[in-house]
Amino acid sequence: MSELTLTVMRLGFLAVLWLFVIVAVQVIRSDLFGTRVTQRGSRRESGRQQQAARQAAAPPPQRQQQPSGGGRQRRGAPSKLVVSEGTLTGTTVALQGQTVTLGRAHDSTIVLDDDYASSRHARIYPDRDGQWIVEDLGSTNGTYLDRTRLTTPTPIPLGAPIRIGKTVIELRK
Repeated sequence: MSELTLTVMRLGFLAVLWLFVIVAVQVIRSDLFGTRVTQRGSRRESGRQQQAARQAAAPPPQRQQQPSGGGRQRRGAPSKLVVSEGTLTGTTVALQGQTVTLGRAHDSTIVLDDDYASSRHARIYPDRDGQWIVEDLGSTNGTYLDRTRLTTPTPIPLGAPIRIGKTVIELRK
């Protein structure tokens, strides 16, 4: 074997070895610091600006949804989900008759940056009577409704806390 071939093989082996080290460091880094939660907007805003924007944007869809007659909104029925504890405290999601998913996955309705939340942790959906139901989706650490761990889909009373890790969510009018 010529000296040139041997040098090329050594450099190739060195490059593969460095590639392996870089990938190993990235895996260890992601295990230590978790997944990065990205903002859904086009630019990052402070928490207060985001909260103000959500509250300003929430009422118009509700007003448009109720007159259409598509969803049966009873008087006194909950109209929003509010995060009362956790990293997303103050976040409000308008209930418009569709399913709300909760978890760490980026396509969840409410993306939880919580070590105790699963990717697809729970879902909240309306039943035919207009009552809202919470269902645990096989999460490791469980979903709690008023300090009771959920094992089956359960109706949510107005104002009852739904706990997923350190995050608490409530149905409100």
